[in-house]
Amino acid sequence: MTAHNSMNALKSSRSLLPFGLLLCCIPLQAAERPNLIFFLVDDLGQRDVACYGSQFYETPAIDQLAREGMLFTNAYSTCHVCSPSRASILTGKYPARTNLTEWLGGRPEREYEPLHHGEKLTALPDEEQTLAETLNAHGYATANYGKAHLNRDPKTYGFDEAITGWVRSYYHPFSPAYLESLPAKEGDYFTDKLTDAAIDFIERNKDRPFFVHMEHFSVHDPIQGRKDLVEKYQKKLERMPESEGPDFILEPNPDGLPLTGDELDRLADNDNSDVHQKRRVWWVKQKQDNVEFAGMVEATDQSLARIRGKLEELGLSDNTIIIFTSDNGGMAASNQYRGINHSREVLDTRYSSSNLPLRGAKGWNYEGGIRVPLIVHWPGRIRENSKSNSVVTGTDYYPTLLEMLGLPLLPKQHIDGRSFVPALKEQAYERGPIYWHFPHYSNHGFQSPSGAVRSGRYKLLEYYENDTIQLFDLDEDIGEKNDLSKELPAVAGRLRSMLHQWRRDVDAKMPFPKTATSIPAPGARIVKPKKKPN
Repeated sequence: MTAHNSMNALKSSRSLLPFGLLLCCIPLQAAERPNLIFFLVDDLGQRDVACYGSQFYETPAIDQLAREGMLFTNAYSTCHVCSPSRASILTGKYPARTNLTEWLGGRPEREYEPLHHGEKLTALPDEEQTLAETLNAHGYATANYGKAHLNRDPKTYGFDEAITGWVRSYYHPFSPAYLESLPAKEGDYFTDKLTDAAIDFIERNKDRPFFVHMEHFSVHDPIQGRKDLVEKYQKKLERMPESEGPDFILEPNPDGLPLTGDELDRLADNDNSDVHQKRRVWWVKQKQDNVEFAGMVEATDQSLARIRGKLEELGLSDNTIIIFTSDNGGMAASNQYRGINHSREVLDTRYSSSNLPLRGAKGWNYEGGIRVPLIVHWPGRIRENSKSNSVVTGTDYYPTLLEMLGLPLLPKQHIDGRSFVPALKEQAYERGPIYWHFPHYSNHGFQSPSGAVRSGRYKLLEYYENDTIQLFDLDEDIGEKNDLSKELPAVAGRLRSMLHQWRRDVDAKMPFPKTATSIPAPGARIVKPKKKPN
């Protein structure tokens, strides 16, 4: 970051809190301030990690981090897709408040969709003071590696260094975005090279506090495991007994006409994209047996091990906070519609994993799309091998980390965040309700745009096409199989009123019906219709 930008960040922070309060925190010796590694994995489902129950994927480094830190069982992303979730981490605000509610650049509107997508932004607003800008203003060296996905150079958001961009292949050449920023040779694996860059940054900044935002592109598609690890898991799969149950199931649209079991069976036999689009059903993977994906998971685990090894080598382990989490749930439903009448090799390129016992997948407001792994490592400050059932969400990292680092809070910035430091210290902590708002159609399902609220044990989902609701008791029904909306109308009504009031409070933009004269909202992505032959 240039001196000019650093000064702007400092000025911005001063606008959010009294200048005297800022000064009182500056005298801390820079070398005494904890370092921060925010290890963010893309599309990693909560159940894709061994310490969260996976029996197929091996994650020894992540498991060790959990044994030495605190594991959260009720951690959530603020959105079931990447860009809004990532923006919440950096701003401390819900996607509905910033109006960055969809991945960038977003799913195009389709003819069969009865609603226009809600109005949205297509980049993180300049007026937001990101976590990186705040840490930079307090003397931290800051770096961003991997999938920033906020539509601008991360250096404009407070990062001194950045190597980011889309990945077309996990094997060199990765994509044009990395030709100069991440030198590599034939056979190099992207996850490994990105880790090399982060380790280099840590070595160069070992004598000052640093913030490494390690935004791994893995385990996002293209689903390409590192070849040596894929071979390992192919052998492991061959030794495993055949698991019971279907490989895939059809999930219907809860906002549409209900489908009987027989109707779903007939649709499963007629695996045709046009038919499934009309009936609004989507395949969801039910087993963790993808050897390519397994190779991606373990390569990411090895990245964490290498970074922790470097911290140990440099004598920085005891003064470094590590946050391990994911930006949303696992991709158990394909990116764009994909049928299952294909070979196992083809299916392994389209469906990554299973989120069971959680329902749904990335792109859905069921638990499989929004419940994520979270492990916090804070040496000497929290009990090792501890577990928290506290509910936390992506807006909460900003104030939590400021408190952990001994820096002043910025309540006007992280307005939707709540510090969960009491939970880390195993003190009484009640976060309060958390919310979701996605006024778009997703790439990973034919479901309607929707919102949701979790308050205590209950979670309500509301769909925007036909105003359908679902209510689940997550304490008794983590798989969201038993809709209680008719059985408990008072609870459903209370949560629905809370959700509507919250949308008004944050000025959430809503989808709206298509008419003969309506036009898409600002920010919508439109695909020009194909010319019809004469």
